[in-house]
Amino acid sequence: MARSTPVRKAWRSLTWLGVIIVGLIAINGAGVLWGGGSWVPKLALDLEGGTQIILAPQLESGQTVTAEQLDQAVSIIRQRVDASGVSEAEISTQGGQNIVVAIPGVPDDQTIARIESSAKLEFRPVIYTDAAANSAVGADGSTSTATPEPTPVPLSTELTASPTDASDPSWVSPALFDEFQNFDCSSIEENQANVAPSDQPLVTCDTSGIEKFILGPVEVTGEQISDATSGQISNSQGASTGQWGVFITFNEEGTKDFAEVTKRLFSYLSTDAATPDPRNRFAIVLDGSVISAPTTQGVIQDGRPQISGSFTQESAKTLADQLKFGALPIGFEIQSRDTISATLGSSQLLSGLIAGVIGLALVVVYSLIQYRALGSVTIASLLIAALITYLLIAILSWRQGYRLSLAGVAGLIVAIGITADSFIVYFERIRDELRDGKSLESSVEAGWKRAFRTILASDAVNFLAAAILFILAVGNVRGFALTLGLTTIVDLIVVSLFTHPVLQLLGRTRFFGEGHRFSGLDPKALGAVYRGRAQFREPVGVAETKRAKSSREAARRQTIAERKAAEAAGSSASSEGKDS
Repeated sequence: MARSTPVRKAWRSLTWLGVIIVGLIAINGAGVLWGGGSWVPKLALDLEGGTQIILAPQLESGQTVTAEQLDQAVSIIRQRVDASGVSEAEISTQGGQNIVVAIPGVPDDQTIARIESSAKLEFRPVIYTDAAANSAVGADGSTSTATPEPTPVPLSTELTASPTDASDPSWVSPALFDEFQNFDCSSIEENQANVAPSDQPLVTCDTSGIEKFILGPVEVTGEQISDATSGQISNSQGASTGQWGVFITFNEEGTKDFAEVTKRLFSYLSTDAATPDPRNRFAIVLDGSVISAPTTQGVIQDGRPQISGSFTQESAKTLADQLKFGALPIGFEIQSRDTISATLGSSQLLSGLIAGVIGLALVVVYSLIQYRALGSVTIASLLIAALITYLLIAILSWRQGYRLSLAGVAGLIVAIGITADSFIVYFERIRDELRDGKSLESSVEAGWKRAFRTILASDAVNFLAAAILFILAVGNVRGFALTLGLTTIVDLIVVSLFTHPVLQLLGRTRFFGEGHRFSGLDPKALGAVYRGRAQFREPVGVAETKRAKSSREAARRQTIAERKAAEAAGSSASSEGKDS
């Protein structure tokens, strides 16, 4: 005999729930085996401790840092840290001078690069270039340095006229050319190239230390970038080259400036490959070092250049994040990096967990007293919800860098009440249908249709509040919002794929279907008197005290329309009695 439709739907829902749970276990298991994951969620700064980094500003002589610059830097660094997947970090100012970044655990090199780099991006034209000095190790283990001969390039070593544009060789004075010849590519930081004046030429090297440059003044800055993304570079046919790059989008002002620069540089394109004109190149300078110095093959008028170079997927994403969130108003250097202990510690975590266990125990006791055997469905549903939530938090820990803080634990405790509310709404709807004289099977289905709308509306409000809090808040409050929103979604999944299907199956058992007095669904114990639409029927075989209590319950459950209809019916009955 084929199963009825509700039974098939129930088993289908339970099967999907099993697939979800097994899938989450498989994803986390794969992370443990191959992705550096763990079955235990990572803890936040307040519970585990971490690393504290103090950043000191790098300023030109005579400059001072302002409160506005520090506030802007704190905002940008926070965005960078969040983009790297690190959660629950704390960024603040110290003494009106430094910035303190506290990160849970031990940060990786990419995170440190996001924090440390000022991402001061500049586009400077190339005036002169030469190979830098290279070191070589001889067969006997000795180290020698070889300086190659400069490539002959027309260059005026005497400042004979005022420069007409940023590519004019007249920028190069004898003193600057002497500095270029003696410049050591390993001393870029010592020479503070990242804080060099933007209206003056710059002597620097590329990031590999192979090529030296004399660059003209800044013509386009990183502040004119509106967006930056990373990805694989495609050729003219649209096929991927496998090379990673950064794709920049300038704002309106940057698009105009960059088009003018490329128009001038394109005019220097040499047809003689043996003696190319270096002024055809423009250097993309990040924190004083040249990350790329491509030749100009055409005029770029759409404001969408791409940066290519020796990028990996991680380094391209890091650079794109730095540029996307904006350049810091000033340069910073790491003044100190120390390991700090937990601000709250394991005792507070234990207290939070104990509070959660007590809250869960109270919900269980209440469910068993109020709903008797039906309370076991509440207990099972809470366990399923706890399992799914735990797996999701564990996956987020190694995939997105999420860390569980004490505020996040509070969000999980609050979720116990939210989840229990959904079951209570559903159970009470079923009881209403039983009071109306329906069978348990039909009460389960009719009660679900009415309850789900209420549950959906309630969870939607909770999720909306959590989403707004997550967007607007920072630090630990975002952890609370994340766990609250996550458990709200889990609540909908559990009540739809577990609680309702289980009740569909239990409704066909003898114990629940016949309304055993310990089932929590005994129509007589519930006082089945209320029929809806201001209609009542007298209960059969019910004591007088129970009858009175049920009548009061029925009157209390009347809607305003039903109460008015009952009053109208009573008035008309009184009038008919008087007339007679």
